[in-house]
Amino acid sequence: MPRRARNAVAVIAAAALTAAATLTASTVARADSPTAGSTYTLTAGHTGMCLDVSDASDDPGTVLQQWGCAEGAAWQRFRLIDAGSGAFEIVNADNGLCLDVAGGSTAIGAEVLQWSCKGSAWQHWTLVEGSEGAYQVVNVHSGLCLTVRNGSTSSGAQTVQGQCTTADDKKWHFTTAGGGGSGNDGEYTVAADGTGTYTTVQAAIDAVPAGNTQPVTITIKPGTYRETVIVPSNKPYVSLIGGGRAADTVIVNNVSAGQAGSLRGSATAVVLGHDFFADNLTIENDYDEAANGQSQALALYLNADRAVLDDLRLLGDQDTFLVNNDARAYVSDTYIEGTVDFIFGGGIAVFHRCLIYEKRSTGGPITAASTPAENPYGFLFYRSEIRGATDGTTQLGRPWRQGAQVVYRESELSATIETAQPWINMGDATWQNARYFEYANTGPGATENNNRPQLTPAQAANYTPERYLAGDDGWDPIDRSGADMPAILSASAGPQPSIG
Repeated sequence: MPRRARNAVAVIAAAALTAAATLTASTVARADSPTAGSTYTLTAGHTGMCLDVSDASDDPGTVLQQWGCAEGAAWQRFRLIDAGSGAFEIVNADNGLCLDVAGGSTAIGAEVLQWSCKGSAWQHWTLVEGSEGAYQVVNVHSGLCLTVRNGSTSSGAQTVQGQCTTADDKKWHFTTAGGGGSGNDGEYTVAADGTGTYTTVQAAIDAVPAGNTQPVTITIKPGTYRETVIVPSNKPYVSLIGGGRAADTVIVNNVSAGQAGSLRGSATAVVLGHDFFADNLTIENDYDEAANGQSQALALYLNADRAVLDDLRLLGDQDTFLVNNDARAYVSDTYIEGTVDFIFGGGIAVFHRCLIYEKRSTGGPITAASTPAENPYGFLFYRSEIRGATDGTTQLGRPWRQGAQVVYRESELSATIETAQPWINMGDATWQNARYFEYANTGPGATENNNRPQLTPAQAANYTPERYLAGDDGWDPIDRSGADMPAILSASAGPQPSIG
C-alpha cells in the first residue's frame, strides 16, 4: 500500500499534544507500577496461580477463577483502562469484557465475574501497593478487595470480593504480558483462531483507552470476523490493518436497516473516531436484498474526519458506504460495489484509483450525495474506473439533497454508463440543480451531451483532490506515487471483472 497513505494518520497524531495515563500518587507511587494502556497477567499472592476465565469463555456473567498460568493464554491477560480519579477498568484481552461484581453487590463474598463494560462503579478498581511489589485490587463501589473464595489454594477456585486485609490472598502481582496487547509498542493483534491477543476486532477496539492521543494499530490476521465493529468518537487515531490481501481479512455482518431499526444500526462497521486508517481489509454487509426484500444495509458508516481508507473492499447491495456530514476521507486503491445509491452522504470524499462496480443487472445510480449547500465539495472520483454488470444501465448519481456535489474526473467510464442520461432526479431534488460535473474522462461511457455538464480546464483547477481534502487544517494524505491500480478482488462471481 502507498507509504504516503500509511503515514497520513501517524503524521497528524504526532503533531497532537500527548498525554500518558498513569496511576495517581495516592494509589501507587512506584515508578514501575502497572499503568493504563498496558496488559498484564495477574497472579494470586498465596498460590502464584493466574486470574483466569473458565473454559476461556466469551460469555458475560462467567465467574473468574484462579488457574495455572499458561503461556500464550489470551484469556489470562488483562488490560488496564483509565477510568479516571485513579481508577481502572480491568478488561480481558481475549474477549473485551470487564472485571465486574455480580449485581453490583457490596456484600462480602459476592462473585467477581466478567461483564460487558458499562462504566459502572462496580467495574472500576483501584490498585493499592503492598509488600513485595504486590497490589490490592479494590472495588470502587464496595471498597472490598479481589480475592479467591475462602483463600482456597485449589485450581478452579472462584474469585469473590472480600474484606481488604494484608493476607496473601488479597495480594496480586502484575506481570507485563507479551504479544500485541502488551501496550509497550501500541500494537494489538486480532486472530479468529486464538493466536492473537484478541479473537474479535471489537474486543481490540474496546481495549483502546478512551481519549487516546497516540496512534493505535490493530493488526487483524487473515480470517472471517462476523461481527459489528464500532470505533467510537472518543477513540481517535485507530488503525485497522489486515493481513495479506484485502480479500483475506473479512469483517462481515448481514443486518438490514429494517431489522436494526435504523440505517446506522445496519452497518457492519461504524467509524466515528477522527484520524482513522484502514488497510488490506474487506468490510461487507452480506444481507441478501434479492432474497429478503429491498432494504438499506450498510457495510461502512463513516463519520470521522481525516479518515484514510486504502486497499479495501467495501461490499453490499443498497447503500454500501455512507460518508456522513462530519467525514473527510481519502479512499485509495479500493473496490466498492453495490446496487443503488451505494456511495452516499453529505461528507467529503476523494476516491483515487478506485474500482466502482454496479453489480445489479438492471443497473442503478452509484451516488446519492447530500452535500450541504454551503459546502463547496462533496465526492470526487479521480483517476478511477467505473464498471458494471450490464451495459447502458448505470447512472453516475442522483441528488439525495438538492445541494449534492459530485465530480468524475480523469476516470475510465465503461459501457455500463447510461450515456444519454447519467444523472437522474431523486424525489423533488433535480439533477440539473445539483452540482454535478465531469472532466477529461475516457472510455465508452464518457460521451458528452447536454445532460452531462463538463468542467473547463480553468474550472477543473478548483476540483482537485488537494482542494477537496485541505479543509482549514491543510490536510494532505494524497498518494502521488503514480502507481497503477493494484490487485483488487471483487466479492462475487458473475459477469463483473476480477481485477488482479
